[in-house]
Amino acid sequence: MDKLSTAGLLGTLVVAALAAIGVVGFADGTLSAASGKYVTATIGILVVVVVVVGALIALGMGSKRWRANPYW
Repeated sequence: MDKLSTAGLLGTLVVAALAAIGVVGFADGTLSAASGKYVTATIGILVVVVVVVGALIALGMGSKRWRANPYW
């Protein structure tokens, strides 16, 4: 493996580890809270965020100029 693929693998592992730590922290701090006061609101907001982000991704993928942008 060359340096770029090794760096990419390391970066992917770091992002995956941070995401796992975030999920554990979220579950510990919010979902397993003794009061459960904000669990419904938190789950509702997460659903809204997933729907909005999914809609934006779908709109972007449906565009004919999606890959024509000089950024890519």
